Amino acid sequence: MSYFVTDYDPTIEDSYTKQCVIDDRAARLDILDTAGQEEFGAMREQYMRTGEGFLLVFSVTDRGSFEEIYKFQRQILRVKDRDEFPMILIGNKADLDHQRQVTQEEGQQLARQLKVTYMEASAKIRMNVDQAFHELVRVIRKFQEQECPPSPEPTRKEKDKKGCHCVIF
Repeated sequence: MSYFVTDYDPTIEDSYTKQCVIDDRAARLDILDTAGQEEFGAMREQYMRTGEGFLLVFSVTDRGSFEEIYKFQRQILRVKDRDEFPMILIGNKADLDHQRQVTQEEGQQLARQLKVTYMEASAKIRMNVDQAFHELVRVIRKFQEQECPPSPEPTRKEKDKKGCHCVIF
């Protein structure tokens, strides 16, 4: 996951697994990139049911992708039957300032409306890519601790099994 592909042609989905340490705690990221493809909408709800957190990614160079975000967020909350759930809004392609159709202020405003964190990133120059995933893990952990406060020290086996299932739309 540390390289940029200039001619990316997503199929139904791309999935990756990455082990990392975030805030001195091991984490396993199971990442499913759905590329927000409308033609696979029937599968989207299955991804939403299993995800523990979501990066809502739009391109700052494509107003249409920005305008779809609200719909994705509402659909996630409906599928999860929740009023809130771990999500971060990501404005991607932030390196393409001259092609920008969505301002940083618009992204921040939508994030406030959705009650989520907003970050801008660029996969091409690796700006805020790892930080976005790390922040999502922090949001997931905080949410899980609020939902179910930790019991006394988990066993080593339980610690090793914990992972985060992240879905990117």
